Amino acid sequence: MELKRVVVTGLGALTPIGNSVPEYWNALLNGVSGAKPVALFDASKHKTQFACEVKGFKPEEHFDRKEARKMDRFTQYGVVAAREAIKDSGLNTETENLDRIGVIYGVGIGGLTYYEEQTAEFYAGDGTPMINPFLIPKMISNIVGGHISIEYGFHGPNFVCASACASSNSALGTAFNLIRLGKADVIISGGAEAPLTPCSLGGFGSMHALSTRNDSPETASRPFCKSRDGFVMGEGAGCLVLEELEHALKRGAKIYAEVAGEGASSDAYHLTASHPEGLGAVIVMKSALEDAGMQPSDIDYINAHGTSTPVGDASEVKAIKEVFGEHAYKLNISSTKSMTGHLLGAAGAAEAVATVLAIKNDIVPPTINFTGEEDENIDYKLNFTFNKPQKRSIRAALSNTFGFGGLNAAIIFKKFSN
Repeated sequence: MELKRVVVTGLGALTPIGNSVPEYWNALLNGVSGAKPVALFDASKHKTQFACEVKGFKPEEHFDRKEARKMDRFTQYGVVAAREAIKDSGLNTETENLDRIGVIYGVGIGGLTYYEEQTAEFYAGDGTPMINPFLIPKMISNIVGGHISIEYGFHGPNFVCASACASSNSALGTAFNLIRLGKADVIISGGAEAPLTPCSLGGFGSMHALSTRNDSPETASRPFCKSRDGFVMGEGAGCLVLEELEHALKRGAKIYAEVAGEGASSDAYHLTASHPEGLGAVIVMKSALEDAGMQPSDIDYINAHGTSTPVGDASEVKAIKEVFGEHAYKLNISSTKSMTGHLLGAAGAAEAVATVLAIKNDIVPPTINFTGEEDENIDYKLNFTFNKPQKRSIRAALSNTFGFGGLNAAIIFKKFSN
């Protein structure tokens, strides 16, 4: 069968450096770091005492009190980003066939905040199970899609992809496939995460995965720099409205970019560490290129996974060089995690928004915090777009995400041309 074409018609974002798409994009281009000392709870006894939190978010500005009480923070973030994307897309729910509109999100952890709060209350009491009836629906990761579909009346496919830090790209790739197979006309797709709790910060810290640069949080996320010492936890949401091309043209929608291809792979190597030679990363990028019917030379920009971990960054660079060969030296690479921190399951969605806007505006957001210190395991002849954005024509861009368990997902966007 002939596959249908899929385009991006709406964007939404709620991030540590901006609570809307315009704020987020402006902060990316200005190299703003979202890292600050943790404000959500007392982190003074943790090895890492900072993170990239969403700032100035007030649930009461978006939900009535009764509705807000039904949602963990990750769900609130996901719904708000979806609202922005849907409004941006111009979809008219009064005239659309709602049976053909779905919601597919990526969530790595889910409602950890409320789960920890309820657990603490339980063990502080006498053992009587006086548990809030909203515990389970606030905790389960798929509930974000449920809230979005209920609010808008969307009856199409609705589920969550959970592949750790690759979750959002898994969701976007799945949504892309369902639309091009004719299973839906529109899918609201992205990711949401609110993992900043005492236990999660402590858990990632005990794995030695986090930066401990407590004296300088803003410079702690420094992908591809020799002095990098771990990632910075983040939170937030990103959302894209993916739409079948003819459906979008028929209603006169603006089109940001076209989804060209997607890939998925597994390292089959280690629970938490990247394959040192970037094996799974090589496979997933090649898979995405093959799916898109593209050659490596067709890609002008890679939004790297680039978490700022010693092994992960080096292995991704090896993989990029293997896949792209000599063309690797002609494209731009950047890690927007240097500014947003690592949004875990929501990372791919926030980065997809950045990638689409890079294509639309022909400008590459930077990798900030590079100090000039060079790691012998990284080839600095590659253009990592250090510290300042760069203008260039971007025909197509690839966005990488890699997760614990060795799970990898990549997606390619390209300039739309009818």
